[in-house]
Amino acid sequence: MPPSAEQQPPASRTATPGGVQSLERAFDLLERMAVAGGEVGLSELSGSSGLPLPTIHRLMRTLVSCGYVRQQPNRRYALGPRLIRLGEGASRLLGSWARPHLARLVEETGETANMALLDGDEMVYVAQVPSRHSMRMFTEVGRRVLPHTTGVGKALLAYAPADEVRALLSRTGMPAATERTLTTPDAFLDALATVRETGYAVDDGEQEIGVRCVAVAVPEAPTPAALSVSGPAGRLTEAATDRFAPLLREVARDLSAALTAPAHTR
Repeated sequence: MPPSAEQQPPASRTATPGGVQSLERAFDLLERMAVAGGEVGLSELSGSSGLPLPTIHRLMRTLVSCGYVRQQPNRRYALGPRLIRLGEGASRLLGSWARPHLARLVEETGETANMALLDGDEMVYVAQVPSRHSMRMFTEVGRRVLPHTTGVGKALLAYAPADEVRALLSRTGMPAATERTLTTPDAFLDALATVRETGYAVDDGEQEIGVRCVAVAVPEAPTPAALSVSGPAGRLTEAATDRFAPLLREVARDLSAALTAPAHTR
């Protein structure tokens, strides 16, 4: 997806004391490529990073030889397949880092807690801690759903530019999962405006009849991510939603701090 308020190109970095400048620059270029949609030209990278073309060319040539970048027939550069294995491993670890925070949500709300990422045009669930209730919501880790049917999708898209949201919805087609699913771009954009007003998103039977979900985005996450609690509509009432939303925002901030902290402090 193109850059949004949640996913902006990284600012030009100052070299880390004791760090290896060429490594920092190479990873910075990979991040800029990802934000740009995965494929860029050298002049675009030079313009956004401020690095001279010869430096970028040398770094890209190294990344190509390692398989992390590939050069397309049109001479532009694209993220390489070797990154897939790294991404899969990082996603698994992200889920493990999130689980203690999800466990806190379950402890304090009594409902199932989830973490989901935006992957392309879909939401993918990467972690879950189930409720202790015999009647509870269960979503398989690895399950993919369309953003317009979910609270986590609304939470992540709420601050994206409207034209980018419309483009995503055009690609997915907005099929109905239930009779309550929002199936027009205007209705979905109205729902996103409500998310911006309240600070949280709600899925009220839009993915599965009888199930409600309240969700928030994880601020400043290294990849667009959201947390949610979900359960039967009879328990996860509007009053419960009002109680749970501030807790979700607090836990999302705590998780963000944990994800962005240096590895040795985790």
